[in-house]
Amino acid sequence: MVCWGRSERRFAIMRLDDAIPVIRDHIGRMAGLYQKTVFDEWVVISAAGKKGRVLAYEGERREEFARSFPADLQAFGPELLLSPHAPGDYGFSRHGTGTHFDAYLVLGEDVFLICNNTRQSMTGITQDPLWLKAQVPFVELSEKFRAEPLIPSG
Repeated sequence: MVCWGRSERRFAIMRLDDAIPVIRDHIGRMAGLYQKTVFDEWVVISAAGKKGRVLAYEGERREEFARSFPADLQAFGPELLLSPHAPGDYGFSRHGTGTHFDAYLVLGEDVFLICNNTRQSMTGITQDPLWLKAQVPFVELSEKFRAEPLIPSG
């Protein structure tokens, strides 16, 4: 979808139904290049109005996820949801272990992709030389959402 901004500049936006296969594809490509799973769980959240709302979840902890979300988010600290971010911005937590989240990507205004490896920390993941290649699809995903921010419906 193409919209007009305030400066009459055209920009593209993405809907959640279109974003999910894009996210799956890029995370799958990361695993292929890394030759094992990089992120075994990911979630798209809306943080609009200072209340988090899960828009999409993929992983093995669906039931437990909502209960542990606030504690798992602590690896990034409060600045993740409180600091201004632009679509495409991302960060990694070196110290997230277990279910504490490992990476985030800003998909749109107050919309985040949060990724996790529940078995290994980013410190362990980045020690493998294949991590350098596996980063490429993540950066490409970042650029995709920088060009086409996600606008959640509803």
